[in-house]
Formats: sequence, C-alpha cells, structure tokens
Amino acid sequence: MKTIEIKGSLRNEFGKKSTKQVRKEGAVPCVIYGKEKNIHFSAPELSFKNLVYTHEAHLVRIRLEDQEYNAVLHDMQFHPVTDRILHADFTQIYENKPVIIDVPVTLTGECEGVKAGGKLIVYKRHLKVKGMADKLPEELLVDVTELKIAHSIKVGELKYDNIELIDPRITTVVTVATSRVALK
Repeated sequence: MKTIEIKGSLRNEFGKKSTKQVRKEGAVPCVIYGKEKNIHFSAPELSFKNLVYTHEAHLVRIRLEDQEYNAVLHDMQFHPVTDRILHADFTQIYENKPVIIDVPVTLTGECEGVKAGGKLIVYKRHLKVKGMADKLPEELLVDVTELKIAHSIKVGELKYDNIELIDPRITTVVTVATSRVALK
C-alpha cells in the first residue's frame, strides 16, 4: 500500500483560540490517537491534498520535529461552506496490531449481463477491511465476468488473503439491473 508523508509541528496550546490561529496560518489541527497518549499537532493544509482528494487508500507517515509516526486516517472534518479541512484524526499503526481502513473496489472483466443489455450498478466503491498494515492491498479486485442480469455480488461472496472484510456480509457491492434494451 502507498504511503504519504506529512510534516507537521507539535501543538502545545489547545482550545478555540489557538485552533483558530492555526487555521488562520493555513494549517490543519490534527490528533494521532495512540496506545499510551494522544499527540496533537498541526500540518499545512496543502500536505493533505494527495491523502484526501483521491479514491485510493494510503498509509500515512507523520514527521513531527524529531519523531516519526505511522498512522491511518481515521476521520476528517470539513467546513460546511468552503470545504476547507477543519480537523484530521489519525490512528497510530503498531506492528503487532491489525488496522481497519477503507480500500477501493476495482471491477475486472467484461460482464455478461451488460453484454446482454443490462446496466452495471456499483453500490460500494470502498470496503472496510481489517488486517496487518504491511499486508493491506492497494485495491480489492472484484471479477464481474460471470455476472448476469438481475444478479449481484455481495460482500459475503468475496474472499481475500491476509485481510478480513468488516462490512456486513449481505451488503451488495455490484449488481446488473435490467434495462429496456435487455427486455427486447
């Protein structure tokens, strides 16, 4: 899985006043949630561009002065009007502890149902997976070659090595719907 690096600086002051000042300077207040303690820091807003505005999943290497932390993006808050990033939460990665992350779904193959005139509908573009950080895939491949009209692929039908799918087993990932063309 790809890793993105974010450089930031530790924050000593908390609260509304200091947070507003951080945002005014063009930075984003952030937190890394770890086992022993939480680490508060700020990073330039532009450093989040490749992490947030992409469909890909990434691990994050956070450099704070002389410390380095490996983490995954847990949550992010945006301004309701301007869509600027207000706050970012990260979860620290440990070598012996599994990580939960959203991984993008990639469809492969030419669908039989689409060739017959059906319409391919994708319900889940990302699936929540649990696994060790070094074993996480960059994408989840779903083969739709055998999918016929009015059939679907559910999470429970998918199997991958070294990871566990967290989404409910009955969740539909992709389906082929009938269309007027298919009825003729």
